[in-house]
Amino acid sequence: MSDDEAGSSDLTVEATGETVGEAKWSALRELEQRHPGLDKSAVRFEVVSEGERGLLGVGYSPARVVAAVPADAVAAAEAEEEGLAGDMRGLVARIVATLGVDARVDVHEDAGSITVTCSGPDVGLLIGRHGQTIDAVQYLLNAAAHRAQGDERKDVVVDAAGYRERRRATLESLAVRTAQEVIATGRAVELEPMTAVERKVVHLRLQDYDGVGTTSEGTEPNRYVVVLPAE
Repeated sequence: MSDDEAGSSDLTVEATGETVGEAKWSALRELEQRHPGLDKSAVRFEVVSEGERGLLGVGYSPARVVAAVPADAVAAAEAEEEGLAGDMRGLVARIVATLGVDARVDVHEDAGSITVTCSGPDVGLLIGRHGQTIDAVQYLLNAAAHRAQGDERKDVVVDAAGYRERRRATLESLAVRTAQEVIATGRAVELEPMTAVERKVVHLRLQDYDGVGTTSEGTEPNRYVVVLPAE
């Protein structure tokens, strides 16, 4: 696959595949990795070759297409990616590509957090065993955000295939078990480092739990929840 800037400053990408459809998909994937905020309706395709299958599979030639994107659509995508949200999406897109995961990367930003969501047929590879890979990616992004913007930065959440909702249920269960342990032993328990979003899940689950209280200690990105006996 190769690309170049046409004389009109349009972005063009050339791609191949066994069929024209596969070639178009490959070109779109390349464009999306480069400019995740790109409006795909602005992409125009030129079919260079529909491909041929030789007799008994001999002499096969792939389908070939050229995808072109107007310069203003590229500029709009780049503008959308400005700031921390764009940086985080770009970083996840590079990680996903390096892992060889076929995934679409989307970003949503609100007043308190930035959520980067990956979707695709094999995002399980990104999640990893017991969520270790996606948690490591999320930790990396929060560390990068903290380094760039300090304590003023927003919390970054990395999600795939609804993993974070399942993670929320796991954290709530952990919070209850820990509270029961604290009540039984009378000793405080420190949980593993969590993001601000995850710590909030624990705090909210235990805020009305009789016999215990919670507090956050440590410094970002290694801040953690302490569950302690109520005073």
